[in-house]
Amino acid sequence: MGSRGRTAFGILIAVQAAHSVEEYVFRLFDVFGPARFVSGLFSNDLETGFAIANTAIVMFGVWCYAARVRPGHRSGRAFAWFWVILELGNGVGHLTIAASRGAYFPGVATAPALMAVALYLAARLTAAPSRS
Repeated sequence: MGSRGRTAFGILIAVQAAHSVEEYVFRLFDVFGPARFVSGLFSNDLETGFAIANTAIVMFGVWCYAARVRPGHRSGRAFAWFWVILELGNGVGHLTIAASRGAYFPGVATAPALMAVALYLAARLTAAPSRS
């Protein structure tokens, strides 16, 4: 993966952090059952559980960048593809739910950015030859 792909991965994780903040501020855990469930795994207080879960997600992304993608570890491409798929699904999910409800849904404002960066990263990963 080239330097543009590594940079795109870092930006993707930063956008995920912004997405997590949007979801927290607009209380996704109050309106979406799966978010309530995951939040409840971390704390009886859903707000706290949601913050912990999303911090863990973002920190995993930071670790992927720092330990696998940036240094060019042989597993870096696989981690990058994992995040591409995850964030495309995340973005599509938010947009689909908002469209079906005909109203704002927490996370929908940053979903297009997640998808755009994930698609750019996918293009970089597809264009870059993989190392054996």
